[in-house]
Amino acid sequence: MTLRELVGIASNKGNFTELKHYVEFCRAWLDFIGTRGNLQAEIVSRNETQYRFLQFKKDGSFNVTRPLNYNLLYGRKQANAATRQLLKVLASLRKSDTVENRVVVNRSIYTIQQCIGAALDALPAGQSNTARKINGDLFERFIRLILVRVGIDCTSGVVNVPIEIDGQVEFHMSYQHDLIIKDGAFVKIIGSVKTSSKDRLDKIFVDKFLLARLTGKDVPHVAIFLNDVQRKGKTPKEYGVNATFLPGHFKGYTVKLNPLDGVYYFDIRPNMLTDRILKEHIRTFDHFLFGDLWTLLNQAAVVAKITPGAAD
Repeated sequence: MTLRELVGIASNKGNFTELKHYVEFCRAWLDFIGTRGNLQAEIVSRNETQYRFLQFKKDGSFNVTRPLNYNLLYGRKQANAATRQLLKVLASLRKSDTVENRVVVNRSIYTIQQCIGAALDALPAGQSNTARKINGDLFERFIRLILVRVGIDCTSGVVNVPIEIDGQVEFHMSYQHDLIIKDGAFVKIIGSVKTSSKDRLDKIFVDKFLLARLTGKDVPHVAIFLNDVQRKGKTPKEYGVNATFLPGHFKGYTVKLNPLDGVYYFDIRPNMLTDRILKEHIRTFDHFLFGDLWTLLNQAAVVAKITPGAAD
């Protein structure tokens, strides 16, 4: 496929309604960037050399992609085998909890999503906001499709919260959420699914706090992020990466407001593995999929009187 064809596919969310669509696009994209002569350059980050940037030719307006972690990103030969393994693991998740399969899950999902994001980076500069919106929406859908594949009843949408006065429901408040995991008619877990925590961290903590105060119930809240790095530098010779994660905000909200019930990354930052508070509350996505998800679902308390519905 040509770059224009690939960008056209990535730009239409209707092309990604099943897991196989994500896998097929990933393979096609990796074939394109892995073919000699299709790219202008591959640029290694100045400060964290595991990150690289791809520069397109004229057909991509000489744009440069987001930083790609080559410690996680599969090449095309690896990806063909890994994505097949991913689908097998999801089909029998509870019997597939091995170190190897956890690596396959994290790296495959990271690779697939970054292929979409990198393709959208080839759009003209004036469409950058549109590209970010499409990429974010497709990541949310991707995570939901994965959870559905392993047997979880989940959706996105609005949670209607009843507000009682003197024991009577007087009105409802509506909250929009990326991920609503249900048990029948009841909401069991609420999740935020974002490509980055940048400009979003505060709201996630506040949402959990407000819902607990409004309902008197501690509804589990989780957050799933792809990564937290962005490109810095004005010229290819200067390109490096900056972290977009705010550790002070995260620790302040965790300690003084309320901790989230799980925060998960695919491309986890070094300080999340060494800082005492961060490493206690932040882990890679495999910990959610293979363990924490089921623990939260099996909690005895059912979140009653909170049901998905339309906005008011």
